[in-house]
Amino acid sequence: MPKAGVKPAKSSTKIDVGAELLASVREMKAGARARVHTPDVPEFVHARLVSGLSQAEFAALLGVSVRTLQDWEQGRRKPSGAAITLYKIAERRPEVLRELAA
Repeated sequence: MPKAGVKPAKSSTKIDVGAELLASVREMKAGARARVHTPDVPEFVHARLVSGLSQAEFAALLGVSVRTLQDWEQGRRKPSGAAITLYKIAERRPEVLRELAA
């Protein structure tokens, strides 16, 4: 909290915040300066998403807990060789997993 009687330092440049905000809104409406963010999806997550299964369904098909699947997807643990093979099948032939899940 500033002391009584002390004035805050003035900046050397004047900024019209209202005008800048209005210009930004106009740019957004016009589609200018739009940013598109496409995060990198780990391959294990991609395989599950392609199969159309939830984490719980995918984990049940692989015979692991949801927590283990989450650890694999977030890179905290590495899956075993058998799990890697199953995930490759899920990625290349998702209809097979959907058939098994039904």
